[in-house]
Amino acid sequence: MTSIDDESTQKTQPRTVSIEMAEGSLPGYLWLPDSGHGPGLVLCQEIFGVSEYIRDRAADLADLGYVVLAPEFYHRLPAQSVDETRDDFLQQALALAGEVDWETAVGEGVAALEWLSGQDDVVGNPGLIGFCFGGGLAFAIAAEGDPSTLVSYYGSALPGLLGLADRVRCPQLHHFGESDSYIAADQVAAIEEAVTAGGKTEFHTYPGADHAFDNPHPQFHHATASAAAWSRTVEFLSRTLP
Repeated sequence: MTSIDDESTQKTQPRTVSIEMAEGSLPGYLWLPDSGHGPGLVLCQEIFGVSEYIRDRAADLADLGYVVLAPEFYHRLPAQSVDETRDDFLQQALALAGEVDWETAVGEGVAALEWLSGQDDVVGNPGLIGFCFGGGLAFAIAAEGDPSTLVSYYGSALPGLLGLADRVRCPQLHHFGESDSYIAADQVAAIEEAVTAGGKTEFHTYPGADHAFDNPHPQFHHATASAAAWSRTVEFLSRTLP
């Protein structure tokens, strides 16, 4: 095993890593807490890629004491990022997400979990956290892998993944806005029924919050919901991935 706490690591900035797989290398970014070690989290990106927002959330988690790995799930695509200064940035992101081979991405996520668990500076079995595209992807990875815990923010693929619910055995936390433009209220209710059946799931909805309410972009952000969901996320992780 390799130690990830080497001289090139800056405690407040990520370092690039490469995870070797049979199908090639999976690139990613790794954040370390000040201690240089801690429980591990694989962070699954939103549809905008490993954006500035995702990097900020990774740094927030590292500040809490977690070793955070954010894989580049768009690395096989001609474009891996979105120009968020353009008016069509959402259309760009939806097009990119639509090009991802889902089964390949799930396999890469499982490999990322296994890689992180094998690092000397990661304590215990890692967990998963995902936002939007990544919220559904993290759920699918949890069904195939063996994470300690799962946090999913408004997982956009979840309506089509409910057949996997009984295969996700770790503690789960799910967040959804009650005014989600992309996931209808009846679908959110169906998700809640499926994921809470095993008894290890916390499920929260937020009045007035649309999809991607944790993203600070003015088009999405709902400050009250974002703060409440993050507080619950921090508390949940402190119990399930201490």
